[in-house]
Amino acid sequence: MESEYKLQLKNISKSFPGVKALDGVTLNVRPGTVHSIVGENGAGKSTLMKILNGAFLPDEGEIWIDGQQVNIHAPKDAEKLGIAMIWQELQFVPNLTVQENLVINNHPTKKGIHLVDWKKVNEMAKATLAKEELTLNPKALLSDISISDIQLLEIIKATDKDAQIIIMDEPTSSLTQHETERLFEKIDRMRKEGRTILYISHKMDEIYRLSDDVTIMRDGKMVGTYPIAEVKPDEIIAMMVGRKVDSIYPERDSAIGDVMFEVKNLSCGKLYHDISFNVRRGEIVGFAGLVGAGRTEIMRAISGLDPHDSGEIILDGKPVNTKTVSSAVNAGVMMATEDRRRYGLIPVRSIKENITLSSLKKLCRGPFIKLREEKRQAQIYFDRMRVKAPNLDTPTFTLSGGNQQKAVLAKWMMAHPKLFIMDEPTRGIDVGAKWEIYNLMNEMISEGMSIIMISSELPELLGMCDRIYVVCEGRINGELDRKDFTQERVMTYATGGK
Repeated sequence: MESEYKLQLKNISKSFPGVKALDGVTLNVRPGTVHSIVGENGAGKSTLMKILNGAFLPDEGEIWIDGQQVNIHAPKDAEKLGIAMIWQELQFVPNLTVQENLVINNHPTKKGIHLVDWKKVNEMAKATLAKEELTLNPKALLSDISISDIQLLEIIKATDKDAQIIIMDEPTSSLTQHETERLFEKIDRMRKEGRTILYISHKMDEIYRLSDDVTIMRDGKMVGTYPIAEVKPDEIIAMMVGRKVDSIYPERDSAIGDVMFEVKNLSCGKLYHDISFNVRRGEIVGFAGLVGAGRTEIMRAISGLDPHDSGEIILDGKPVNTKTVSSAVNAGVMMATEDRRRYGLIPVRSIKENITLSSLKKLCRGPFIKLREEKRQAQIYFDRMRVKAPNLDTPTFTLSGGNQQKAVLAKWMMAHPKLFIMDEPTRGIDVGAKWEIYNLMNEMISEGMSIIMISSELPELLGMCDRIYVVCEGRINGELDRKDFTQERVMTYATGGK
């Protein structure tokens, strides 16, 4: 008899040292549907999908496809069963080219011999890129292209396979609005073809735009599964966090002081030109703009990650040198980057080592680290950020994406910056964790720090910032005070209007 469900996960449990990640989870997914899975960071969503993909083995439980029980011991087994996955933390090798990435594990070979047919690889890559309307050079290294383009390549790899079950874990986290819409169109096409999509996202507008059904998870357990038309967004959020959330943006009442930080006429080639702005003490200043407008490039130059051609940077009324990361950090200018795995963390090191990484000078006696003090200080920020992990010695790569982000923020908070630049600080983070981070931002500015916040989510900028600068094609095209905030005005400036 034909099964009612394309996929069934029955009583899946999985434990890691010190934590039960999944506790008897059962999931039933109808064929030809988009089935969203939501929950706070650490709820078990990604762990469940990694079991389906073969990256993890369950401690107990069964997997059924089309009414038949199957065994998945490795990703290759999942691929043979028609399962493909787009990972939340992008899986790529920086020194591979675009074309090598597109055919990885599936290289065409020359007839009769086991040598890669590089001409064929190049032709396949060009055809794929043309079909997706991407202008990337097939021979460009992944290390030289943007995180947004890498995300698109991972999506292409997964969806171009003849997979019937496609797992998408935060697929739009680095995409522009235009790229996101194109992905949604592709998902709609795949659904019409009868393919089944498992979709993980923290963005409620995406969940309601795409889903047929939604499953809510909390603390490694299943809360419930509902047709999307029968459940409201605030009901989903309440089930995710275990409480009613009245407002995602906490109120604050802190005084804004005098100008503390200024940038004058900062320029760098074709990336950005004549950038001038200021930040007051105790102020959150937002930077809006379309992806590629130059927001991140400006901030990377200010924080010493990238060089600039000309311009002046002034802190507390005095010119400062921020041409290297160490000189910027010594001056009190620090940046939490968008790409936390590449620039924010050392994943194989413990949470404690990552949190204290930028403050080791304060924790040393001569050449030796004061280990007891290091642990004490790290514990303060571990607790303050509410990182979900067994203990400080847990390797950082085992954390969920949101908890990795908390570790990055804890590292910089421990260093006590005067100016903290946050590039997409809530990317891939659930509603509850976002609220915690927003609260911490408010605490920081109440202590006299200042924050620059880059975000592609306009409601986030409008909800948290005191002023917003809008960047368009490498120039600041507009400045808005809170009383003048509207999404329409921001987008007008972002697209070159006045």
